[in-house]
Amino acid sequence: PALVAWLPAAAADPGKSDGAVIGKIGDQEIRADEIRGALAGLQPATLEAISKNPAQFEQLKRALILQRVVLQEALSKRWDQQPEVAARITRSRETLIAESYLESLARPPDDFPGAEELRGAYDAAKPGLREPRSFRLAQAFVAVAKDADKAAQTKARARIAQLEKETRERGADFAAIARAKSDDSNSAARGGEIGWVAESQIQAEIRTQIERLPLHGTSAAIRLNDGWHILHVLDIREAHTPTLDQVRDKLVAELRAAKQKENARLYLASLLRADPAIRESGSQPAR
Repeated sequence: PALVAWLPAAAADPGKSDGAVIGKIGDQEIRADEIRGALAGLQPATLEAISKNPAQFEQLKRALILQRVVLQEALSKRWDQQPEVAARITRSRETLIAESYLESLARPPDDFPGAEELRGAYDAAKPGLREPRSFRLAQAFVAVAKDADKAAQTKARARIAQLEKETRERGADFAAIARAKSDDSNSAARGGEIGWVAESQIQAEIRTQIERLPLHGTSAAIRLNDGWHILHVLDIREAHTPTLDQVRDKLVAELRAAKQKENARLYLASLLRADPAIRESGSQPAR
């Protein structure tokens, strides 16, 4: 995955080897190659989330170090020699060996899927790939609950009126205004940017205004349950169907996963056919 390839630059100083220490608690260290191994075992969606959030990457490092601390304590007390634990270790080892061997047998060839198979999968998936119209939005936000007292409401209205005036001035720098004055610290740090939002996911009160705005247009103040919002349109993406090139990597991953699963099923079926005793033992009630 891309994040695993990116690891050395993110987890260690440029030029350091995979053996470089990137985290430490007491005398327990975590090295870049250990983080690489942990990342390689994660799901693509989890990897993507970590790549976009440095805080999650730091949490992963901390979790691995804490696991090392607990492991060291357990080994010092010979916990791995407890009969029940030893039995679980044996079962886990056997399961890992069998599963990894089966995975190696079932892995599709490197050139799978071919161009024809890929095109066929794209054509079959095409109706479900269509993406709705979406907007890349930024906001300036003034927080005030609907049941706030009169003084808080009055203060919030004064602030949003001032923000509305500033954001509508000719040549206004919306990002600078949001960064300095928006109450939403997360988006404010990004100049107010919320990101891409599909039209169908936008609240009705906002959508009715956003749909009328041109590119780089700014809405009037909108009252929602959490406070006042002023939205700014950074970009617009019309409804479209991604091209094959745009979804190639995703389709290839899905086709390879499906092929590997089918290959594993066929291999296990062949074992059952080759040895009737396996079928018979599997049909016997547990004693």
